[in-house]
Amino acid sequence: MESLQAGSDVLFVLLGAILVLFMHSGFAFLEVGTVREKNQVNALVKIFSDFAVCTVAYFFIGYPLAYGIDFLAPASELAVNNGYELVKFFFLLTFAAAIPAIISGGIAERARFYPQIAASVIIVAFIYPFFEGIVWNGNFGFQQWLEDLTGAAFHDFAGSIVVHAMGGWLALGAVILLGARRGRYPSNGGTGSNFAPSSIPFLALGAWILTVGWFGFNVMSAQSVEGVSGLVAMNSLMAMAGGAIAALVAGRADPGFLHNGPLAGLVAVCAGSDIMHPLGSLVVGLVAGVLFVAAFTAAQNRWKIDDVLGVWPLHGLCGAWGGIAAGIFGSQALGGLGGVSLVSQVIGTLAGIIIATIGGFLVYGILKRFVGIRLSEEEEYNGADLSIHKISSTSSR
Repeated sequence: MESLQAGSDVLFVLLGAILVLFMHSGFAFLEVGTVREKNQVNALVKIFSDFAVCTVAYFFIGYPLAYGIDFLAPASELAVNNGYELVKFFFLLTFAAAIPAIISGGIAERARFYPQIAASVIIVAFIYPFFEGIVWNGNFGFQQWLEDLTGAAFHDFAGSIVVHAMGGWLALGAVILLGARRGRYPSNGGTGSNFAPSSIPFLALGAWILTVGWFGFNVMSAQSVEGVSGLVAMNSLMAMAGGAIAALVAGRADPGFLHNGPLAGLVAVCAGSDIMHPLGSLVVGLVAGVLFVAAFTAAQNRWKIDDVLGVWPLHGLCGAWGGIAAGIFGSQALGGLGGVSLVSQVIGTLAGIIIATIGGFLVYGILKRFVGIRLSEEEEYNGADLSIHKISSTSSR
């Protein structure tokens, strides 16, 4: 009977890992549809390469750092409980590798390929698992301190802060250090080029893949059949719909805003999807959709932050909103299950933002100083390294 239960949990978590792995193709197509045509192949190569190197980095360093478990033991020991710990690693790896996939969208079209690969390894091996272990494994006593202080630990069920806000705020440092794409903001103060998306169908495909896979991201975060909850699925659905409707209205039916709206809602609901009422999740999604449109527009046009896919507004700000929202709409007074503290949620959210922001400027600042992170003017004009032009010229020989 125990073996049957363990086998069921292994299958459950494995299916979740496969769904979230599939989401990485969504990140790829979202970027492919947004960047200019000359940089499309670079985007595809970058996402897959990042996932591969992150797998190795998380296997040897990141996962052991976060959870104190390594995989150098004999296979007979690793296969205990039907190999549950192995599929748990696979599942959490797909979360960890989402960080470089998020960053990739912000730095697109002007970042050098191999320095970005190096940054991905450092982030997934050290920075991400450091915070992941603090929140999801109780490392360094942070959660216990919050529980003693407020009566409740920091609650982040599926990673509004641990994954999305971390990715968004890490990306902000990279985007600022890289600077804007050439021609994006003219030195004479003109309006500049909008660099319109190259393919709305690819952008839409990426958004749909991410939306579908997100139900594995959220629901399977229970990590066992016994812990699965339909409430998580319903809350994800309502936040997704709220984000789409808000972005549709606030973005005046712009297809870029519309297809990012459901993602904004899903980012925000991750933290409290297991404890909020569906009506609360709808509100969370509505706020996230408006927040994304407003912040993306301000960042691009007013603050001149050339964040190509808007990953800082989408993941950084909407993730932060989700961490705080779990403390609001997760309370019993607003129909939630309770067991959360708004103070803990604010502190935990700020901790994630601080660690990610410092980490982003540190990693990309060091790489910029010693190896360079920006393409040359010629490379950027012709297309990012490993661009469609280089691939075509190589394959035609």
